[in-house]
Amino acid sequence: MSVKRLYFVLLGLIGLLFIGLVAGAYSANNLLSQRADSLLSLKAKNQALTQQQVGLKQAQKDIQKYAGLEEIAHVVVPEDKDQAEAVRELVNIAGANGVVLGSITFPTSTLGGTAAPVGSGTSSTTVTPKAPSANSATNKLSQLVAVKGLPGVYQLTINVTSDAQHPATYNQIISFLGGLERDRRTAQVNSISLQPLADNPKLLNLTLTLNEYIKP
Repeated sequence: MSVKRLYFVLLGLIGLLFIGLVAGAYSANNLLSQRADSLLSLKAKNQALTQQQVGLKQAQKDIQKYAGLEEIAHVVVPEDKDQAEAVRELVNIAGANGVVLGSITFPTSTLGGTAAPVGSGTSSTTVTPKAPSANSATNKLSQLVAVKGLPGVYQLTINVTSDAQHPATYNQIISFLGGLERDRRTAQVNSISLQPLADNPKLLNLTLTLNEYIKP
């Protein structure tokens, strides 16, 4: 082999090595890019899992922190719409503050019953017959309206009027309203109407609309 021929052979080998080196560098660069993308994806997943773990720990702390709220809710919000109990409480509060009730009525039952006018100026109080199957889910929800924004909480409207034959004074009515505010069943006074007597404006006839909140 002549020197010139050997030179061209070596030159060709160098060229092939250079091409191989470039191809190897390109392949290595692609591999590193893929590894980098995979690493970034794994880091993002790890961060997401870390955030979820932090959120879960915080949720567990919140559950422990507010564990007593459910028990409090059961104490504050009745689980039934026992009308007889509601009437008994209203009559007792009114009597304790010198207000004589003439009637206590509830919305018409969706089970076919009628509203329950209750009470008179005497100490005895009667309630119209209850609908059948008192423990059924349908009966528990009859006469109730779902409260928006509070799933599972329902509202029962109660209309109360004082005895026209036994009007009350303003101070007695204020005391009566104060007693209602402290009662766990009559959670909200929706409307109040006071009608003074023509011959004695200091004596008033009272009409109230109350909202009782229930969580069956």
